[in-house]
Amino acid sequence: MNVPAWLWIATLAGLLVLLAVDLVIVDRKPHEVTIGEAARWVVFYVAVAALFGLGIWMFSGGQYAGEFFAGYITEYSLSIDNLFIFLIIMTTFQVPAIHQHKVLLIGILLALIMRGAFIAAGAALITQFSWVFYIFGAFLIYTGWQLARGEDEDEEFKENVMLRLVRKVFPVTDEYHGSRSFVKLDGKRFVTPMFIVMVAIGSTDLLFALDSIPAIFGLTKEPFLVFTANAFALMGLRQLYFLLGGLLSKLVYLSVGLSVILGFIGVKLILEALHTNQLPFLNGGEPLHVPTIGIEVSLSVIIGVLAITTIASLLKVRRDPESAKHINA
Repeated sequence: MNVPAWLWIATLAGLLVLLAVDLVIVDRKPHEVTIGEAARWVVFYVAVAALFGLGIWMFSGGQYAGEFFAGYITEYSLSIDNLFIFLIIMTTFQVPAIHQHKVLLIGILLALIMRGAFIAAGAALITQFSWVFYIFGAFLIYTGWQLARGEDEDEEFKENVMLRLVRKVFPVTDEYHGSRSFVKLDGKRFVTPMFIVMVAIGSTDLLFALDSIPAIFGLTKEPFLVFTANAFALMGLRQLYFLLGGLLSKLVYLSVGLSVILGFIGVKLILEALHTNQLPFLNGGEPLHVPTIGIEVSLSVIIGVLAITTIASLLKVRRDPESAKHINA
């Protein structure tokens, strides 16, 4: 897929315009986002992503369009699990409801910038070292296994290195000052909890990218598709946070479904690595004749697993309401 520089620039400009419009319209008057408002924005962002995918199909063919949609759906589904952590962060920092949208917007914008760096590094690694797919595949299988066992679930937010560094460098006020991130008190500049929670959202999402970025590289090797799929998934994630609300607690099998998807993509990566093997100590550095998994099969498996997971979760909670997850305030 040959992506000219002007298309990269136009795409980035379009994404920035969408974010600016969102910021101006929604945050012009800070308010608590309603379910109806969130639903309209979710539909809007999904529609924009669908139109983008159709544009890829028209100009580059069904193969690349399928890779984009598979990557987008995978990133979006993995991000849904992240919403639990976002909810814990919002609760921990007691973010006022009227400012939560702005926190998510800026936090996810920071995450998108950092993910862009991750994607560039990943693309460079893949170009220079094809054997990195063995590592990516093994990592995804291991992550899926941990996710299935519930080892990554934690109902308490622990501040990471980036947050501790910010607190060490900048004095932090005890209270919020509206939606302001910086204030000047008694001639001294402080950062507010608003800034801290934005950094928390952005840096925490970056940790989740450790599995989502290798996962999408297992579906497409095109950096343009990897980046745009991540961008559209993250942009729609904010409104999904407000739309799902209590429904998040009912997705009791989500981790199981995501673990299956990660494991599946991990196996797909390893099969592709074997198919194009260049490791001298494995089969004399020659490719192995193993089956590979096409994007059509991948897309069908991802959609199927998510559908089964959602239906099974809702049926489980309907029969046993106590099985719903609870997040400690």
